Amino acid sequence: MTVTASNRPNTRVFGPAVLLLLAALSVSGNALAKDQFRIAWSIYVGWMPWDYAAESGIVKKWADKYGIEIDVVQINDYVESINQYTAGAFDGCVMTNMDALTIPAAGGVDSTALIIGDFSNGNDAVILRDKAELAEIAGQKVNLVELSVSHYLLARALASVGLTERAVTVVNTSDADMVSAFASGGPTAVVTWNPLVSEILAMPNTNKVFDSSRIPGEIIDLMVVNTETLKANPALGKALVGAWYETMSIMSKDDEAGRAARTAMGKASGTDLAGYDAQLASTKMFFEPAEAVAFAKSEQLPLTMEEVASFSFDHGLLGEGAPNPGFIGVAFPGERYFGDDGNLKLRFDAGFMQMAADGAL
Repeated sequence: MTVTASNRPNTRVFGPAVLLLLAALSVSGNALAKDQFRIAWSIYVGWMPWDYAAESGIVKKWADKYGIEIDVVQINDYVESINQYTAGAFDGCVMTNMDALTIPAAGGVDSTALIIGDFSNGNDAVILRDKAELAEIAGQKVNLVELSVSHYLLARALASVGLTERAVTVVNTSDADMVSAFASGGPTAVVTWNPLVSEILAMPNTNKVFDSSRIPGEIIDLMVVNTETLKANPALGKALVGAWYETMSIMSKDDEAGRAARTAMGKASGTDLAGYDAQLASTKMFFEPAEAVAFAKSEQLPLTMEEVASFSFDHGLLGEGAPNPGFIGVAFPGERYFGDDGNLKLRFDAGFMQMAADGAL
């Protein structure tokens, strides 16, 4: 997710109707063959490699190989980055699987999950002040980025102890304000993501009572690109995937170059090598493209997206006219679908990652 500091959303800047209009206005531009592209990223452990790849020249190297230019732009506000992508200001953007479904897809923008980078395996957490058991969250106000993966994690956590959202009061809080709000002494329960989790847990009398390792593979971090743009410009997909896995190869090694890369990523996200490595320990990174391809082709991924779609529908995130959780179709490798295959707006494409696995880029 990630984000002033991470991979997840808050309230929308644009409503679905406005996004539909903006998307319609941007389609013709996105669909044309071109040689200059813009992608957006925000701070989160699983997306820091994009910063390193850009700063180190890896992105330029791969863009040059395919005769294109790629501008890698950091956006401090995570949801704003997705809104701008949805409105057509960017050709690609990092986001979670849930946000890909509920923002661009729900806004009518046909998007492709080009790279499955990782899934949160402990980076997203429910934290209580002065309480050590999750069930003690009942009756409390819970600060989180409403309608985000944090909200989804809360619902999954509550269900694990036989509670529903009726047991708590959700208080919408921007990721940018989360740490300062908790430090003020007001909030007693929060749901957020790293590096915010680490900062809050460093405060006295705090306890992590549930985290995403309890629902592995459900909060997935992606590089999403406009489907029409990718179709018209496959060079963009090849360059991004090539740059990504070259960066994965470097950062995954415990050698001087690997430590230097992770140090740079940690510094850029406000921590150091030890802090960044600690966040990586709670992240299931797909360092090898074959791992990501296997995940994309797994039987579990459609089931996960069905779970996410049900949550999104229950919270009105699929649009006012959505009659059921399958209103927006999601495509998976192997011609598998969830939902309405006549309204496909989110596609998990393993093709470019497979090219990386085959050494064909």
